[in-house]
Amino acid sequence: MPNAHPHGTPTSFSQRKAERSDFRIRTKSCLSVASSFCPRKLRSGVARKCSLDFFFLVSFSFVSRQKKKYIYIIKRSFIINFQRIMQNEDDLRGLAKVMEFMRAISILFVVINIYWFCYQSVREWGIDIGVVDRILLGFQRTAGLFSSILWTKLFAVLFLALSCLGTKGVKEQKITWRRIILCGVSGLLLFFGNGWLLALPLSLPAGTVLYIATLTAGYICLLMAGLWMSRLLKTDLLEDVFNVENESFMQETELKENEYSVNLRTRFWFRGRAYDGWINLVNPFRATMVLGTPGSGKSYAIINQYIKQTIEKGYSLFLYDFKYPDLSEIAYNHLLAHLDGYKVKPKFYVINFDNPRESHRCNPIHPDFMTDISDAYESAYTIMLNLNRTWV
Repeated sequence: MPNAHPHGTPTSFSQRKAERSDFRIRTKSCLSVASSFCPRKLRSGVARKCSLDFFFLVSFSFVSRQKKKYIYIIKRSFIINFQRIMQNEDDLRGLAKVMEFMRAISILFVVINIYWFCYQSVREWGIDIGVVDRILLGFQRTAGLFSSILWTKLFAVLFLALSCLGTKGVKEQKITWRRIILCGVSGLLLFFGNGWLLALPLSLPAGTVLYIATLTAGYICLLMAGLWMSRLLKTDLLEDVFNVENESFMQETELKENEYSVNLRTRFWFRGRAYDGWINLVNPFRATMVLGTPGSGKSYAIINQYIKQTIEKGYSLFLYDFKYPDLSEIAYNHLLAHLDGYKVKPKFYVINFDNPRESHRCNPIHPDFMTDISDAYESAYTIMLNLNRTWV
């Protein structure tokens, strides 16, 4: 039955067009209803998913089965990808919270150090917390945490280092190892080398303020050094503008030669040092393709070496010299220098269609070359195609 609908109702082009238009209008209205349903909460992932589900539930009542199938597939793929993105974001948020918690513990150890070793000044300032005193006394009795002024400082630096290791900062080109080391050493001196300030013959508040100031400055310097390490560029882009060092790798440095091979010399850079290497073409019968823009050095680097090494190994050579006589002169001079390598002395011939006066004569359809009917057919076929290019 012509123009029959799969579900039994006749359809036409105008009816299908009207259905699609009606579907688009109702879909837009459903989307506006879903967006107005929770407009302020659409930034959260849960609200987005809820509005999406609401939109698909409402729109399902206006579409056919085939469209429901496609919409369901799109919905599932969208939700799966959205959940993967949210999972990655949740992992990053969780890691950031752990790093913040470690940094908070580090700061807590610094505060405990000030509270214990500057206790008299703290009491004069009206800060006296009995619960904290009892907890710290318990730590002192069980672990001896305050037997030395360095223990709490060491724990503070340890948790600070852990928090900085898990932090990934934005890379900055101006940050250098010199700045990091200078800031880190200054922080260590101020943070660990200020214990003698408490024994100076100063008033109690003055000595305490000086101790707290140096301790805080040292902690900030250590924090800056740790954060700068995560923002440090591994490679200096100004020293290696073309990224040669980062893209370098170890290549073949051993010469592998046989009676047929063609070996090309190379020079490459690896880990700050130049190496002499080899490209070993141990089986040139597989053919070699040389690609490059005009003037890139194809002939100088590869073709000339092929000509010279094949002549040295006693090959017979068919050379198509596109830039005559450049390659022909190289082949001729190299052949004269290595005639001793041939058991049968070869002859040098040139076929030049552009200048017949510098060309040898050749008859490709000589009867001596026609040993089979297929040879005659191929020769005649090639000649006719060259005479009339419209047949090609």
